[in-house]
Amino acid sequence: MSYVELIKLFYVEPDRYEDIYAQRFNSPYAQHIDFTVGQFPAFFVVTPEIQDRMLSIQKMDKKILFLCKELPEVALEQFSKRCLIDEIVLTNNIEGVHSTRREIDGILMNLGRQDQHTRFRGLVQKYLMLQTNEDIPLRTCADIRQVYDDLTLREVVEDCPENMPDGEIFRKGSVSVQSATQKEIHRGLYPEEKIIRAMEDALDYLNDDSKELLYRISVFHYLLGYIHPFYDGNGRLNRFISSYMLAKELQPILSFRLSYTIKENIREYYEAFKTCNHPRNRGDLTPFLHMFLRVVYKSTEHLLAALEERARRLNHYEERIIKLPQVNDQTFYRLYYFLVQAELFSERGISTQELLSYLDLSRATLRKKLGEIDREGLLRTEQYKREKYYGIRLDRLDGYRPETSVKARAPEAP
Repeated sequence: MSYVELIKLFYVEPDRYEDIYAQRFNSPYAQHIDFTVGQFPAFFVVTPEIQDRMLSIQKMDKKILFLCKELPEVALEQFSKRCLIDEIVLTNNIEGVHSTRREIDGILMNLGRQDQHTRFRGLVQKYLMLQTNEDIPLRTCADIRQVYDDLTLREVVEDCPENMPDGEIFRKGSVSVQSATQKEIHRGLYPEEKIIRAMEDALDYLNDDSKELLYRISVFHYLLGYIHPFYDGNGRLNRFISSYMLAKELQPILSFRLSYTIKENIREYYEAFKTCNHPRNRGDLTPFLHMFLRVVYKSTEHLLAALEERARRLNHYEERIIKLPQVNDQTFYRLYYFLVQAELFSERGISTQELLSYLDLSRATLRKKLGEIDREGLLRTEQYKREKYYGIRLDRLDGYRPETSVKARAPEAP
């Protein structure tokens, strides 16, 4: 039997509304949170759906771990970068902030050489920490403010200087959350003293190791959205914290899929907030956990499918490589294999510098070998600023016969 929201029961079964609320609140499967939504104490019920989702997520995570161990390290690094770019572009997009894949990719490539004031630099740096398992303190209100400052403050203030946090830690003014039609759907907590107390309670729950981490991530995601501690940038902050915590529980690459799935299910995402914010739902956060765990489940499912498909194609093209010219030369074989990996897993290809490093070749030797592959009509080249990126034409690799090779000039110097 599906779990019906209390707000709906108020209208469809008004005579049973109070009894059902009491049954749920006092259920042995209810978990209580030291937090008040409106005037009601927050809680959720661990339903069969929640239990099933948790088990399914954990099973798929184990399959992803196996695939990550089986895939070549270079391929996995390239795919992680591709997913990271997706995550950053989409977390911006959800908030109506425009960024492009090329822009984010450019930041990643030039991070060490860039001006500190490059747009989205802080956002990229913060998300990169999820790959390296670096610890990000999330225990105090000051910690939350530090993450916010590093992540998104610059872009928020550049877009609208009035959105600079003006309180001791957070905002001191009121703020409303509006729908796409500019209808107010929620008003954040106010004044700042109330925000600070609520954030302290939310952080206590997030850091309570006696609770399942996926429960804590889901509940905290709701609580941060409900509190809305800043004038702007709350959504990006919230999704980053959820991604960071997911990277602790599941495979880190999964943390780069959250915004994609939220974007695909954006109506249900906002509807879950709206339902749980309503006074007639009486602090029951179960609908939000159902939604959020579905998002994590779908993210895991999509990631697993993407990795399985690429692993299958990598095996297929590895068999095709053995039919290519000079494949008995180990360096040529490895070059072909890197080019295939780049085509399947990377954002734009593998760079000259990466090939030189992986193959331990001189530029002249690499240029010569790439030229021979190009003469077979197999090489794909892309120029980005001063760097060249390479891949292999998979359609031609599928149909390759020695007699079908084409004459072509050697590529310009890498």
